[in-house]
Amino acid sequence: QVQLVESGGGLVQAGGSLRLSCAASGSIFSINVMGWYRQAPGKQREMVAITTGYTNYKDSVKGRFTISRDNAKNTVYLQMNSLKPEDTAVYYCTMVVRGTQYWGQGTQVTVSS
Repeated sequence: QVQLVESGGGLVQAGGSLRLSCAASGSIFSINVMGWYRQAPGKQREMVAITTGYTNYKDSVKGRFTISRDNAKNTVYLQMNSLKPEDTAVYYCTMVVRGTQYWGQGTQVTVSS
């Protein structure tokens, strides 16, 4: 079993920055995919950034968000700059370990205008 623990969410003014972290623990041999999704109230969960060695971003966050990973620590990060009110959502990390996808508990990010 794999557990993902997120941290780093909070309240920030528009234009500000936050850094999310997600650490995996448990039966980990290798992590194929690490990424971040988000879900705003009344909306479906959407991909924000994914890294598999290659990196993909949601168009609206390109140039503002950066995903990075520390394989030695089984941790993925999301650096979020120039935040906008429309970035407000619950952010979830996800990892694929030996073909099984795991999710974090979610962390709230609120951007005030």
